[in-house]
Amino acid sequence: MSRKWSYLLSSVVVVALSRDELDAELGAQLDALCAALHHEPFDPAPFEEVGERLVALGYVNEPGLKRTVDVLGKGLLALQEFRETDQHTVRVVGGIGALACGFVAARARAILDQQESMQRSLLKAAHDAQRDRRQSEAKFAGIASSSTNGVLIVGLDGRLAWGNDSIGAIIGRQPEPGTRLVELIAPTSIAVFREMMERVLGEFGEFEREPMQIVRADGEFAKVTLTASLLRDDDGKPSHVLVMADDDTELALLQGELRRQSLHDVLTGLPNRQFFTTHLETALRRADPALGVTIFHLDLDAFGLVCNSLGARVGEHLLQHVARRLRAVMSNEKSMVARFDGDEFGILVENTPQTPDIATTMATINADLGEPTYVDDHGLAVSVSAGVVHKPSPDVDPVELLRTADLALRQAKRDRRGQWELFHTNEDSTGRRDAALAVVMPGAWEQGDIGVVYQPVRDLATGALAGVESLLHWELSDRCAALADESGLILPMGEWLLRIAAGQAQWWRQRGELDQQFGVRLTHHQATDADLVSRVAKVLEETGMPGERLTLTMPVGVLGVADAADNLGTLADMGVRIALDDFGLGPRDLVWLTDLPIVSVLVPKDLVRRQDPRSTALIQAVHDVGVNLCVDGIETAEQANWWAEAGADLAIGPHFGAPKDAGEFLRTLRD
Repeated sequence: MSRKWSYLLSSVVVVALSRDELDAELGAQLDALCAALHHEPFDPAPFEEVGERLVALGYVNEPGLKRTVDVLGKGLLALQEFRETDQHTVRVVGGIGALACGFVAARARAILDQQESMQRSLLKAAHDAQRDRRQSEAKFAGIASSSTNGVLIVGLDGRLAWGNDSIGAIIGRQPEPGTRLVELIAPTSIAVFREMMERVLGEFGEFEREPMQIVRADGEFAKVTLTASLLRDDDGKPSHVLVMADDDTELALLQGELRRQSLHDVLTGLPNRQFFTTHLETALRRADPALGVTIFHLDLDAFGLVCNSLGARVGEHLLQHVARRLRAVMSNEKSMVARFDGDEFGILVENTPQTPDIATTMATINADLGEPTYVDDHGLAVSVSAGVVHKPSPDVDPVELLRTADLALRQAKRDRRGQWELFHTNEDSTGRRDAALAVVMPGAWEQGDIGVVYQPVRDLATGALAGVESLLHWELSDRCAALADESGLILPMGEWLLRIAAGQAQWWRQRGELDQQFGVRLTHHQATDADLVSRVAKVLEETGMPGERLTLTMPVGVLGVADAADNLGTLADMGVRIALDDFGLGPRDLVWLTDLPIVSVLVPKDLVRRQDPRSTALIQAVHDVGVNLCVDGIETAEQANWWAEAGADLAIGPHFGAPKDAGEFLRTLRD
């Protein structure tokens, strides 16, 4: 990256360093930037110092800064070490902004130093002219005429005596001798100009310097810095005022462009997340209290597939196409379209009575993007999923609003595409509570607050005990296994559950108290764990439990994953009985029973409560392939009777006994 940076800079500016020296210099600067991005807390000061260093090396022109921003903006974000979290992306963007600020500040100082030097040279030449008129006039005329700064000689009455060509270029016309200088000053700067001239004529200092605006020939205002000094005649008396005008327009434009680049995405030209967040804060304050605002957090579906198959260049062009289409779709609304990160976009709509509802807006966006377009000769069409926050409170922190929109987006993308989800406060409260529990779960497990409970599996026809199911239990949450699955703790905790359950089964069997089939339900991550087979084999070996006495239940949704299918087959070969959870009794689910060694299926609780008569025909289809059927969540005798008559084999649920610890479970069975 440093060599690329060096090559691009060398193509626009020539400095005293050799190519090798420049490579080494920029390599050291990159090391400093990477160290700053990793440092906690993040401090953008090293980026500012790099910007200042570039100016010190001689890269004081705009192309040099542009190439620096292009190389670092793309190169740093492409490094693996900074692609892992959004935090590094925000730091890189902030760092580039800091570098630009350091560059601008250093460049401004360099320009001012140059101007100061030039002004002092001119002032010295003017003063020398008082002592030697003929030599000084020739020298002054040469310097003033060739200067890029505007030079004016003004009489003590305030009228112009002479002006060089540069002042004409600044104001768009050559001022006529005799013109009152105050006529060139913008109305907003007249007071400042009069005070400056009074100080010059009052001889308060060697010269006076003030920024102000002057009127151009086209009526527009130009930003300049005027420096005024008193000229004296041969007798030492004041005769004229020397006024120099430094054109600040180019510097102001450069500063404006740098500010724009720091707030906009380089690829699409859209506002970036920082600009969007700031604008959102303003929009919340000024929004109509009754209509409010709506925030859309969009994510392109299957964008990774496009990049992986057609290349990153096609992906970039597709993002540019999506940016143009989103702006076109929202052009009739008071809105802002922004690009966040990667293939994510944000839309802020300040609602009016004519604003379409959310469903209409999303349908319009997906219909527009669904129209095929050619990107590098590839016909592509995309859809977007979205998280939506509608009419939030004006007092909510914009960063919090974007977090909730992202939360809704993740919910919308869960196993779906082209969908949108509206954020609900109660869902966020539940999610935050679950997240807090997931964080403290490792400590609770270590302290023994998480244990194992057992519930009976009954034969629906006879009511006899057909098996025992082992479950994780935590007083703080009835979603213990699900939370462990989300946090990744389920792999060690799930192996622990297997070991406790198998050990308890062997203990009861050896004492002649209970000799039944023992079951454990696996989560998604457990079922797809590459080490599942070795974990189960180790538990069986340690506890001595026969494999045929263990039933492992896998979620039906994981069967399409290669690791899960391999695990299922290998475990069945070991003698372990395999069941499928969340079995929907649909034709697609039935296909698995003919292809895999399944002995039982569990009907989910929502289907159990529904008691749909159409399910009875499919129960027979399950039996026809030699698989028994267990209904999960039986709560009443009426439900038990209905499913028994429908042909179900086994049942689990509160009606047959709630989960209990080992001692209480055994006492309940005896009673």
